[in-house]
Amino acid sequence: MDKNTITGFVLIAAVIIGFTLLSKPSAEEIAKQKEQHRRDSIEYVQTLEREKELADRKDTTVDKTENTVDDFFAVPVENKDSVFTAVDSLQTATQQAEQLITLENSKLRIVFSTKGGKMVSAQLKEYARYDGDSLYLFNNDADFALLLTNKQNKVLSTRDLIFTPIKSDADNSLIMRFSYAANQHVDFIYKLTGDDYMLKYDVSLVGLEPMLDRNKADIIELNWSQKLRRQEKSVKNEQRYSHLHYKYIGGDVKELSSEKSEELEVKEPVKWIAFKNRFFAPIFIADNKIETALLDSKVLVTDENSEYLKAFDTKIYAPAEVDASSGSINAGFTYYLGPMSFSLLSSYDDNISDANKQLDLDKLVPLGWTLFRWVNQYFVIPIFNLLKGTGLSMGIIILLLTVIVKLVISPLTYKSFMSSAKMRVLRPQVEEISAKFPKQEQAMEKQQATMALYSKAGVNPMSGCIPMLLQMPILIALFSFFPNAIELRQQSFLWATDLSNYDAIIEWKTHIPLIGTHISLFCILMTITNIIYTKFNMEMTNTGQQQMPGMKWMMYLMPLIFLFMLNDYPSGLTYYYFLSLLITILLTIGFRYIIDEDKVLAKLEANKAKPKKKSGFMARLAEAQKLQQQQMNQRNKTNSTKRKR
Repeated sequence: MDKNTITGFVLIAAVIIGFTLLSKPSAEEIAKQKEQHRRDSIEYVQTLEREKELADRKDTTVDKTENTVDDFFAVPVENKDSVFTAVDSLQTATQQAEQLITLENSKLRIVFSTKGGKMVSAQLKEYARYDGDSLYLFNNDADFALLLTNKQNKVLSTRDLIFTPIKSDADNSLIMRFSYAANQHVDFIYKLTGDDYMLKYDVSLVGLEPMLDRNKADIIELNWSQKLRRQEKSVKNEQRYSHLHYKYIGGDVKELSSEKSEELEVKEPVKWIAFKNRFFAPIFIADNKIETALLDSKVLVTDENSEYLKAFDTKIYAPAEVDASSGSINAGFTYYLGPMSFSLLSSYDDNISDANKQLDLDKLVPLGWTLFRWVNQYFVIPIFNLLKGTGLSMGIIILLLTVIVKLVISPLTYKSFMSSAKMRVLRPQVEEISAKFPKQEQAMEKQQATMALYSKAGVNPMSGCIPMLLQMPILIALFSFFPNAIELRQQSFLWATDLSNYDAIIEWKTHIPLIGTHISLFCILMTITNIIYTKFNMEMTNTGQQQMPGMKWMMYLMPLIFLFMLNDYPSGLTYYYFLSLLITILLTIGFRYIIDEDKVLAKLEANKAKPKKKSGFMARLAEAQKLQQQQMNQRNKTNSTKRKR
C-alpha cells in the first residue's frame, strides 16, 4: 500500500477516533465523574432535606418568605369590606379533596391534579419503554408551581393549593381555578390541540393585581422541576444524549453538560427550555419570551438498574401583560410533550418567517457540527424519509440508503481507485529506482527519483487521498444520524430487536474494560469485514514503495479499535458500516475488472514524452526535496571533515 493511501486511512481513522474520544472521558476522568456524581446526588438529597427542614421551621415562625394562603391574602387594604377578607370561603377552597382530570388525544394522555392545578403525568400513547411498559415523560416525578408575591413581600406558591376544575370536552380544554373570591382567582388554562404533541398553557390572574407587589405584577414567576426518566435499555447511551437545553430569542440552542452537574443563570431572553433525554422531551415554550431563568442540572449516580438519569430544576421569569380595564394579568405558554423526530420538530417552523419567532426545535436532535448537520439535513434525512414512505422494514431501508450513499460517492471512490491503479502500474519502475538507491543514506535520492517518475507520467500521489477525505463529511454525518434517528427505535431486523440499541449476542454482569458487558454481532461482522477489506486493499494498492515500520500491523489494529469503540453503539450504525465496507469491496473488485491497466500504463508512458509543467504543489514539493538534499549533503560533508581531523 502506498504512503498516500496509508495517509488517507490514517487521517480517516484519526478523525473518527478523535470525534469519538473528544466526547469520551478517560478511565481516570470517569472514576472522578462517578465520585463527583455520587457526591452531587448526596448533596442533592441533603439539599432537599435542608429545604424540608427550613419549610418546617417556617411554619412555626412569624416572619415567613413563603406563606400559607391565609397569611398571603390577609394584608391591609383600604376597603375594609373588600373580598380580600373572605377567609371562610378561602379555607373551604383549600380543604377540598384532590381530584385527577384527564385530557387526551390519539398521541397524548395527560393527567392533571387539582392540587396545584398542574400536570402530574404525560403518557405518549404511540411509544413504549425499552421493557414494553407505557412510556411516560413524567409520572408523579415532576413539579410545577406559580409563585406570587404580595405587597408585604410575602410569597405564595400554588404547589399545594386546591384548584377547581372546569373541563370542556367541546374543545378538549381544562381550566384549573383557584378562587379567593368571586372576582379574584388564579386560572391555569390548558388546551390540547388536535392530534398533536402541543399543549397550550395560559396563566391568568384575575382581580389580584391590587394586592401584588407592583415591581413584580408584570412578571410571572414559575418553578419547574423534574427527574428525567430512563426510557432506553442502554443507560450509558441515553445519558450521553440527555441534556437541559434552552434557546435564545433569535439565537442559538445551548445545553448544560450531560456528564457533570451544572448550574447557570441565563440573563438574556430565551424562547424555550427543554428537559431532553435521548428520544423524548417536555419543552416549555413562551409565547413571548422568558426574560431570565435559573437552570440546575444534576447528574445522578446510575447503573443498569437505574430508573432516573438526571434531576432538572428551573426558575423561570416571564413577562406578563396587565389588562388595565379588567385588572387581569396574563401570560401565555405552550408545552411540547413528545418525540425528538427531526422532521416533526422542524415542521413547527414551516410557516414562521420571523427569526425571533422561530422555535428551532429540530436543533434538539444532535446531527453533528455545522457541516455534518447540513449533510444530514439536506441529503441523508430527505433520502431516509423517502425510503421510509415505502413501508419497508428499517433494515431494508438502511440497506437501500447505504447503496444510494455509495453510488453518490462512487465517482470519488473511482477516482481514488484510479489514482492507486496509476501508481500500481508504475510499481516495476519504482522497484527499479529502489534497487538503484538501496542504501539508507540514499533515501532522499530515491524519493526524488520516484517523484520525478510520477511527475513525468502525470501522476499526483495526493489525488488518491483527496477523494477519500471528501467522503469524510458523509461518513461522520451518518455517525451522528443513526444514534439519534428515533425512527430506528424498537425496530427489529434479523437478530437485532432494536436498531437504536446494541445487538448483544453474549452478555455478562461483570464490566470488562474497553468491551463492557456484552458483544454486539453487527459490530463483530463490521470488524471482520473491515479486516478483510484492509488486507484486500493493501494488496490492491501496493505500489512498491517501502512502508513505514509497523504500518501493516497498525492497519490491522484499526478494525479492532473500531470494535471497542462501537460495541456499545446502536446496531443500526454498525449494520450500516458493515454494509458500507461490503459494498466498497464489491466496487473495488468491479473497478479492477473495468479498468484496463495496460491502457493506463500506455497512457502514462505517453505522458512522459510530452513536455509537462509541474503543478504548484509538485513544484513546491520538488523545491523542498532539493533544499533538504542540499542540507543533508552539507551535513554529511561537515561530518566527513570532522572525522578526518
